[in-house]
Amino acid sequence: MSGIDNTFAELEGRGECALIAYLMAGDPDPSRTPGIAVAIAQHADIIELGIPFSDPIADGPTIQAAAGRALESGMRPQKIFEIIAALRKEIDTPIVVMGYYNPILRFGVARFMNKLAEAGGDGVIIPDLPIEEAGEVVRYARENKIDTIFLIAPTTPEDRIARICGYSSGFVYLVSLLGVTGAREAVSGVVKTMIARVVEKRPDIPPAVGFGISKPEHVREIAASGAKGVIVGSAIVDLIGKHKEEPDDMIAALEVFCAAMKEATRNR
Repeated sequence: MSGIDNTFAELEGRGECALIAYLMAGDPDPSRTPGIAVAIAQHADIIELGIPFSDPIADGPTIQAAAGRALESGMRPQKIFEIIAALRKEIDTPIVVMGYYNPILRFGVARFMNKLAEAGGDGVIIPDLPIEEAGEVVRYARENKIDTIFLIAPTTPEDRIARICGYSSGFVYLVSLLGVTGAREAVSGVVKTMIARVVEKRPDIPPAVGFGISKPEHVREIAASGAKGVIVGSAIVDLIGKHKEEPDDMIAALEVFCAAMKEATRNR
């Protein structure tokens, strides 16, 4: 079993849903990412590190702004490995990287997966990589014991859900709504149906729901719908951006917010 598999198994034993916390690597600058991630990891079950990219297709204004701050601060794809290696000295929490395919392809798929494994990474999410083009990524990831997490959208056809699940390991990422990332007021009504469709086809892989989740009541609703994980990104990135000039306030705000979100995963 991978580190991600073990985490979901332990949480299932305790009747908890996983809190998967996203932050943009290098936001507001690369030297501060390990400290921010360690603070979040006190409450999060899995850490998701974004690789900043100038032309995202799935990210809303909040995460686009974070990518801009990170790139302006000198963050580059190769630095993600240094950050993960630094984190591995502090935490055992599984670490997943999320990045677009272009930088990974330019870096070299085999080299990327090898360095990710060497640094201590556990999984990879590439939102703009269709499964038809994912053979090389999956092969090199599995050779390095890296889980490959693919996305399912509300519009994904029934037969394609099974195929996407077949390429996925660790967990499956369910996009809760049509559109880009960003905090929303309410949970989309399609979430429960999406979870049921995935569980029917692949009961052995945990469905985790992301996009738009920003409140403990969202977490409780999604967990009650059968999800095994909730992915929280923009609300965390918002706090980092809001307090980027006040490091102590930033860490305090992140710890309070993540503690509340984690507590909600225990009350499904």
